[in-house]
Amino acid sequence: MTLSQLLKPSIEKAIHELFGVAIDKLEFQSTRKEFDGDITLVIFPLLKVVKSNPVELGNKLGNYLVENVPEVNRFNVVSGFLNVVVSDAYYLNFFNKIKDVDKFGFVTSTENDSAILVEYSSPNTNKPLHLGHVRNNLLGYSVAEIIKASGKKVCKTQIINDRGIHICKSMLAWQKFGNGETPESTGLKGDKLVGNYYVAFDKAYKEEIAQLISQGKTEDEAKKQAPIILEAQEMLQDWEAGKPDIIELWNTMNQWVYEGFAVSYKNLGVNFDKFYYESNTYLLGKDVVQIGLERGVFEKEADGSVWIDLTDEGLDRKIVLRSDGTAVYMTQDIGTAIQRVKDFPDVGGMVYTVGNEQDYHFKVLFLILKKLGFDWSKNLFHLSYGMVDLPSGKMKSREGTVVDADDLMHEMTETAQKISEDLGKLDSYSQDEKVKLYNTIGLGALKYYILKVDPKKRILFNPEESVDFAGNTGPFIQYTYARIQSILRKANFDFILPSAVEVLHEKEKELVKQLELFPEVIQNAAENHSPALVANYTYDLVREYNSFYQAVPILGEENLEKKIFRVQLSKKVAETIKLAFGLLGIDVPERM
Repeated sequence: MTLSQLLKPSIEKAIHELFGVAIDKLEFQSTRKEFDGDITLVIFPLLKVVKSNPVELGNKLGNYLVENVPEVNRFNVVSGFLNVVVSDAYYLNFFNKIKDVDKFGFVTSTENDSAILVEYSSPNTNKPLHLGHVRNNLLGYSVAEIIKASGKKVCKTQIINDRGIHICKSMLAWQKFGNGETPESTGLKGDKLVGNYYVAFDKAYKEEIAQLISQGKTEDEAKKQAPIILEAQEMLQDWEAGKPDIIELWNTMNQWVYEGFAVSYKNLGVNFDKFYYESNTYLLGKDVVQIGLERGVFEKEADGSVWIDLTDEGLDRKIVLRSDGTAVYMTQDIGTAIQRVKDFPDVGGMVYTVGNEQDYHFKVLFLILKKLGFDWSKNLFHLSYGMVDLPSGKMKSREGTVVDADDLMHEMTETAQKISEDLGKLDSYSQDEKVKLYNTIGLGALKYYILKVDPKKRILFNPEESVDFAGNTGPFIQYTYARIQSILRKANFDFILPSAVEVLHEKEKELVKQLELFPEVIQNAAENHSPALVANYTYDLVREYNSFYQAVPILGEENLEKKIFRVQLSKKVAETIKLAFGLLGIDVPERM
């Protein structure tokens, strides 16, 4: 039971007894550091229904709580805020209840709960994963884990964009310039090899455009008439017609890419339960267009194209089927969403992790599904996020200057190694232990730096800054976890049984208060689809722990009961750090 849950019934009863009115909502917040108190009731909203002034009302409620709630010690009123001080017994009782709970703060789903389908990654098969994919994967994976911890079933999925003109560009360039090379013959990851040919296509295309312009063509004419783009378009037509040699090449090169992606996903620490492929879904939704026409949701133009008019919703008209009968992306997404509900009948909602340049697309998609009468459409959410930049500037994939995800992860590990070696704390480690630790620190730094920021905000990612062992960084939190593990290893006494401590040090109390927030943080993070809430909670917990560590002796404490309690408290903090970082996909080292 949280403090607000403890106090709410008594405050409602007090208002009814003292003023004869009923209150349906109370506003609580943490007491500001400069005031005495553990929790604060905001008085001002109550004045709308209670005839009193803030100070009088605050004092009456405070006195009532002291007299009727054993856990309340004292109170003070500052302007329109009632600050309540709670007894140490309340916090000790709470701590003893949670200290041996394995997954404190987590809620387990039941068989009858509906599932949430979380889509993330969804790359193209013509190039490797890049920095933008890193943010996408980290956000999607973490949100899925947080939703699962909040008590819902979760299915992690992606739709792989494995067809279209961009895929044919890589295939055609390999045919022209590849000389039969493979990932095995070159030693390159398959996604990198295919990505090189996407870049090679773009280079050849630009050369042909320049040549045509020099022959008197306009730039627009040259782009349309360049022989290599015409060949790519012909290849796409051959693919759609099922031409065997093209399908074989498509399968071969896509498989190279999938094997490369699998390595990147494993290194990044993300996984999936279900894969969808655009080559299987791009025709889905065309049958739904007919249903929409029959229901009056869509309208057909004279040229045979089908549209939906959303101007009454503040949007515009949107095409859902071209005049030649071919589908657009919107049609595919409509069909894919419906198919997913057929595949997973217990799905009660979906989360789409896609960059903010697609905000409008998802507004339209969700609205169309609602107008088509799908009840689950109200539970669709677009997890929109901002771009990631490096200090050197924005990413571009066609020109081969993309910030490669594998290279970034490698660089993060190297940066962690350099900083760790400069600090000189790993002399007793074997080489294998060092390599594992560098990877844990480097990837932890990358993940935390990205996830601590609100998803909607754009990020300027600085690798060196992210690996700092001080401040709001992954390594700082990992170091605190490792410090606690060191304390636990040195604790050569039995600290399993509850201690007989009755009075808490101020720093102990603040730490228990911080632990008490964890379940609510998980629920809020799930509701808001925001790993940043978990990340920054963990930082606050670690700061509180380090303040406690500096203020009171732990293993050096002479009083055995106090020593037992402080070790137990340290252990619970470490467990909570590990759980919270697990939700972010970050590992914690046992020693640093």
